[in-house]
Amino acid sequence: MNSVLLDREMAMRPAENTRLIILISCAATLGGFLFGFDSGVINGTVDGLRAAFHSNAAELGFEVASMLLGCAAGAFFAGRVADYWGRRAVLIVSAVLFLLSALGAGSAQQAVWFVVARLTGGFAVGAASVIAPAYIAEVAPARYRGRLATVQQIAIIGGLFSAFLSNYLLASAAGASTSELWLGQAAWRWMFWMQVLPSSLFLGSLLFIPESPRFLVVRRREREALAVLGRLYGASEAQAKLGEIGASLAQDRHRPKLSDLFDKVRGRIRPIVWTGIGLAVFQQLVGINVVFYYGAVLWQAVGFSESDALLINVLSGALSIGACLIAVALIDRLGRKPLLWIGSVGMTVTLAVVAWAFLQADAGAGGKLSLPPAMGVTALVAANAYVVFFNMSWGPVMWVMLGEMFPNQIRGSSLAVAGAAQWIANFAITISFPMLLAGIGLAGAYGLYAAAAGLSIVFVLACVRETRGKELEAMGD
Repeated sequence: MNSVLLDREMAMRPAENTRLIILISCAATLGGFLFGFDSGVINGTVDGLRAAFHSNAAELGFEVASMLLGCAAGAFFAGRVADYWGRRAVLIVSAVLFLLSALGAGSAQQAVWFVVARLTGGFAVGAASVIAPAYIAEVAPARYRGRLATVQQIAIIGGLFSAFLSNYLLASAAGASTSELWLGQAAWRWMFWMQVLPSSLFLGSLLFIPESPRFLVVRRREREALAVLGRLYGASEAQAKLGEIGASLAQDRHRPKLSDLFDKVRGRIRPIVWTGIGLAVFQQLVGINVVFYYGAVLWQAVGFSESDALLINVLSGALSIGACLIAVALIDRLGRKPLLWIGSVGMTVTLAVVAWAFLQADAGAGGKLSLPPAMGVTALVAANAYVVFFNMSWGPVMWVMLGEMFPNQIRGSSLAVAGAAQWIANFAITISFPMLLAGIGLAGAYGLYAAAAGLSIVFVLACVRETRGKELEAMGD
C-alpha cells in the first residue's frame, strides 16, 4: 500500500479514519492468507498421502481435490448466510473451521477422515474467499477500494508462499516429507498442523472488527450502520453515506433471495450474474491451481528432485507476491479490465511456451520424464512468467470485481453463485490433472490451459465492464 498517497488522501478528508479502514480490511484479509495456506499446503504432502493411504492416481486426485468440493459449498452457503447473519459472523465461523481442519487433516489415519477434514477446511476457504473481498468492498471508499481488495490476493499468495516455505523447511528438517519429524509424526502431518497458528490469529482479530454497514442497512439496522459509518468516515459523511445506501435500496427493499438474480421483466438471469460466473470460471480454466496443488509433482515429473521442486514452489510464491504488488499499484489507476486482458494475453503466450517445452521431454529409465537442460530452463522461466501474469491480473482482479460489481440487493446471492462456480471449476481442473498427465501428458494439459487463456481474452473484451472509481451504490445490472 502506498502510505504517502493514503496520507495525502487522509489530509483531503480529515474526518475519515483511513487507518481503521486499512486495519479492519487487513483483519479480513487474514482469511485470504488462510485460503492460500490451506490451498498450498497440500502441494508438499502428496507423497505422504500416497504412502499413508496407499492411494492410486484417481484416489490421490480426489484426496487433493476434495477440499474444493467443500470450497464450492462454502462459497455458495456463505454468500446466502452472510445476508442473514452478517459478513463478520460468517468470517468468524470460517476461522473456527480453518482451525478444526488443520488439526484433523494432520491427525487423519484413514483417507476418509482426511477427506472429511479437507472438506471442512474447504468450507472455510470457500466462505472466506467470497466474504472477505465483499466485506472490504463494503467498508472501503471507492477511490482506493481496489487497492485494499487486492491486498486479499497478496494475502492469498502470502499464505501459499508461507505454506510452500513451511513445507520445504519441514521436509528438509526431516529429510523427506514422509520421514519422521517431531513427536514421532511424519513431516507431512506437521505441514497441516502449522496452520493452527494463523487460524488462531484470524479468529482473534475478527473479534475486534465491526459489521459491514451496508449489510446493516439491508437488514434495516440503520442506527448500528450509522455508528459504524461514523467510525469509518466521520459523523457528517456518515449521514450522507447512510442516505446513499438507503436510496440504492429504496425501490427494492425486500429480504435478499436467490430469485433476485432472475430478471422477471426480461425473463432471464441478469447479465451481470453471467459475467460474474464467467470471471470465476475462467480464473480456474487457465490452470493456475495445477501449479499451486501439483507444483512439486509437476517438476519432479520432468526430472527435478523433491527438494528442488519444493524450492521452485518457494520461488514461484515470492514472484507471485511481487506480481500482486504490481496489481496494487495499477488497479485503481489503470483499471480492472485492462489488467485482465493484459494478463490473459501474457498467460496465453507463456502457457503455450510451457506446453512446447514439455513436448520436448524424453522418457528415461522406468518411464521417468526428463527435459533437455535448455528446455528445463525454458519451462521454468515460462512457468514463472505465467504465475506473474496471473497474479498481476486474474488472481486479484477477479476477487476484487466479485466483491464490488454486483448491486447491493443481490451481492450476497451473486457471490454465492459465482463463488460456487469458481470452486466447482477449480475442482474439475484439479481432479482432472492426474488423469490428463497419464492420458495426454504435461504438454497436452498445458496446451488446454493455453487455449482457455486465449478464450479469456475474448470474454474480457466482450463481457467485462469497468468498475474502477464507482461507488457500490452506482453498480447496476
